[in-house]
Amino acid sequence: MYALVRELYPICRSITGNGVRQTLEILRRHVPLSLTELPTGADVLDWTVPKEWNIKGGWIQRLNGERVLDFASSNLHVLNYSTPVPRRRISRVELDPHLHSLPEHPDWVPYRTSYYAERWGFCLSQRQREALTDAEYEICIDSTLEPGQLTYAESVIPGTSTDEIVLTAHICHPSLCNDNLSGISVATFLLQELQKQPQRYTLRVLFIPGTIGSIAWLSQNRQRAASIKHGLSLVCLGDDSPFTYKRTLHGSREVDRVLSYALEVSKLPWQVIDYFPYGYDERQFNSPGFALPVGSLMRGQHGKFPEYHTSADNLSFVSPLRLEESLELCLSAVGMLNDNRRFQNLSPYGEPQLGKRGVYRALGGTDIADTQLALFWVLALSDGQNDLLQIAQRSGLPFAVIRDAALILERQELLAAVGADGAPV
Repeated sequence: MYALVRELYPICRSITGNGVRQTLEILRRHVPLSLTELPTGADVLDWTVPKEWNIKGGWIQRLNGERVLDFASSNLHVLNYSTPVPRRRISRVELDPHLHSLPEHPDWVPYRTSYYAERWGFCLSQRQREALTDAEYEICIDSTLEPGQLTYAESVIPGTSTDEIVLTAHICHPSLCNDNLSGISVATFLLQELQKQPQRYTLRVLFIPGTIGSIAWLSQNRQRAASIKHGLSLVCLGDDSPFTYKRTLHGSREVDRVLSYALEVSKLPWQVIDYFPYGYDERQFNSPGFALPVGSLMRGQHGKFPEYHTSADNLSFVSPLRLEESLELCLSAVGMLNDNRRFQNLSPYGEPQLGKRGVYRALGGTDIADTQLALFWVLALSDGQNDLLQIAQRSGLPFAVIRDAALILERQELLAAVGADGAPV
């Protein structure tokens, strides 16, 4: 995962353009992807696909030809989506409003964008800004802003059900490792792992530019969106911060309960926070017209760690260990979403005789006593209303033990799976 982050790090990405397509082509070497492109001017819900932006270079140099700022050294140095600026001389006074720096972090370069308002600019460290003492400079931004395409990709693992789990990772940020090369990498390797085993839910992973990407996907998939039963946006998963799960707008959906439980049993530092209408793709899925149960999993919270949207979000800010922990947590959560079901006890009058059914001989695992106790917990609480996660929490037994007990009882025709309404499924 870290190697993939390292490979993607130098690419200048934005909400459109060749950087996005180059990134997706690299991901295609790891997982199958289906690409969609929508033309500039296409209406996507209340939005319009913007012009496509590409850039070859940009610089500020002294009149003697000495480069003091160069896109070639960091693609953060040019305002993302900057309009082109033909090579010309400019006074330091005229240049100043087009410069962006961080006085509180004088050695860091900020990441700034202007997607929907045409302007130009440079981003630089405060020290670089203070060193611009000449009266005039020569500048150039070799970019294009022209009719083109908005590109996004998706990868699907079919399940036994057409109901879906959707995961999103935004692909629009240049050379920022935690935000969101970490999410891209975790999502990619999660797909690799889950392709190896059957899935109950159909899993759909979206690699999309932030905001406009999820809006574009939803505009093209209104009917399919109704099949989404659980979802997560995966962001900022590579740094040393404790895990944070941001609940869905509803706050008590199944994905909210599963993520809280998965974090609790992970034994890693974590917190759960309520939904708020700032962040990434979860905002669009939770909008009232769709009202889909999509939460957000992160480590560092967007906008709340100093390195956010700066050059300090680099390869040293993320680590293989944190990426691995994030992948394991995602695998655990998706596994529980797949396995969490409701059952109806088919022999509810007194305790069914398990011995004559040979159930004990069907038991496996390292803690037979726990598994035997799990059988009784599942029988006691399988009223068509409690799901396996609720039974695990009530019993204090691991979810996997409760799941295995339910499967044993189902094979003995002592349980029948039911839907949320209690009807057989």
